[in-house]
Amino acid sequence: MRSEHLKNAIRFCCTIDEGSATVSLTKQAEAAMRAGATMIRYIGEASSAEMWPELRALCRLCRSNYIPFMVRDHLYLAKALGADGIHLDRSMEHPEAVREILGPEAFIGKTFPPPLPDAVNSSCWDYIELSPIEPTITGIPASPLVTAGGIIDTASAQKALGLGAAGITADNLFFQPGASTSTLPALAKACGCPPRPELIQPWRDEFGLIEKLLEPDTISPDRTFPLIVPPGDDACLLSPLSRPVISTDTQREGVHFRLDWQTPEEIGRKAVSVTLSDLAASYARPVSFFVNLSIPPHTSETFIVELYKGIREALGRYDCTLGGGNISGGGELSLDLFAIGEGDKDLFPKRSGAKPGYELYVTGPLGMARAGLETLQQNDPDFPRLVQRFKEPAARFDAAGILAAHGVQCVMDISDGLSGDARHIARASHLTIELDVSGLTFDKTFVSFCRKYNHRPEALVLIGGEDYELLFACPPDTFNDLKNSLPDAAQVGRCIPFQGREIICRETGISSYQHGDQERNIKTQHSPDL
Repeated sequence: MRSEHLKNAIRFCCTIDEGSATVSLTKQAEAAMRAGATMIRYIGEASSAEMWPELRALCRLCRSNYIPFMVRDHLYLAKALGADGIHLDRSMEHPEAVREILGPEAFIGKTFPPPLPDAVNSSCWDYIELSPIEPTITGIPASPLVTAGGIIDTASAQKALGLGAAGITADNLFFQPGASTSTLPALAKACGCPPRPELIQPWRDEFGLIEKLLEPDTISPDRTFPLIVPPGDDACLLSPLSRPVISTDTQREGVHFRLDWQTPEEIGRKAVSVTLSDLAASYARPVSFFVNLSIPPHTSETFIVELYKGIREALGRYDCTLGGGNISGGGELSLDLFAIGEGDKDLFPKRSGAKPGYELYVTGPLGMARAGLETLQQNDPDFPRLVQRFKEPAARFDAAGILAAHGVQCVMDISDGLSGDARHIARASHLTIELDVSGLTFDKTFVSFCRKYNHRPEALVLIGGEDYELLFACPPDTFNDLKNSLPDAAQVGRCIPFQGREIICRETGISSYQHGDQERNIKTQHSPDL
């Protein structure tokens, strides 16, 4: 996905600088973006602190329109602005040091005069720009991504693209002799980049945004029965609950989701499902949902409205109301989530409910969400069904009702991987769980993915996170009674008296993800979040 984003971004890059007191940086950038620019590169010197507010606002405007904002040569300016990357022209900074400072997702480009020297280590750079393009040049390498710089007319652009350039960089047309900003749309068209008549503005009005999100027709229509006083006051008033069940969750950009992988609606739907999954594992009917939203300055109102559209869609699916929440500015997009449910009148399942002689079961297939995550990381289009399992998990209230009806007293949802979550049950129940997934039947698409990437299906089943199936322990007779109602349920282990360790597993070197334990996560090559 990152590589596709980069290919699109370098298609038509426009530079801006302080070459004139009469044409502001903002006007330059807006003209380029409206014409169809896919990347904006600031090439000025930023010699005055007075320029900081405009540069910061420009960076936010570009982000709102999904256009990378790059800085030429000034590494720490790029860092301070939160720019999407840096283009090294005259600077001799080492790319590894640059990436350590700007982060692994930053774009790093480098200018070389043509032809490209054989000694250049192209793997150091995300893209290389050849500039200036000479009239005698006969070809441009296709790999790595190589762009043509210094273009100011459509004939040069078409020639460079015809020779194999992945994109062009138009030098600032406001100040080029003989050039005109009317050339911008023609250059964009030559690069296959459509214009943007209207630019998306970053959000500014907290109270206006809240009013949009709380319009009457956006609050789970026909599902307001638990709300005596709906959102809009300092608090909402719920109908009385005899057994209130409460759960919380957090979704953070870069940890739980990525904006280049998931749409705002997908992020919203998943946030609801993963939070309500804990209520399903507690045999609780969802009643009301609350969202505390932290929004970066560059995020647009349109994005937030679409995010809440996904939230409302998922709440409607689970027959749950939106009770309210809060909005604040922040450095990253994050959702702190709070769910209230009505518990079963007779039974509240716990992790400590397992006993020796019980067997361990899951309500459905595991490992597919992890495979979907790796599919996205590999930018592999061959497994859309696996990607869907990662993006759109379901809270298993259907399965929870069946387990409750059969009196199963030990249940939890699987979010951090089978081996890690089984350990939670073993620890709480003071016993050992012997994991065995050798008897599972695997989905054909999942098996194809494992063959392609040299994984053992059993290993992905054990470590794969974010499945949100229910993990439960019960006597074998109980499972036999409920099996017909849960045809996808399967045994994954058994509970035995404590053997000196909580988990015994035939697969060696298996460990689930733990937030904060970076060394272990790297060793196990597992990140169920991102």
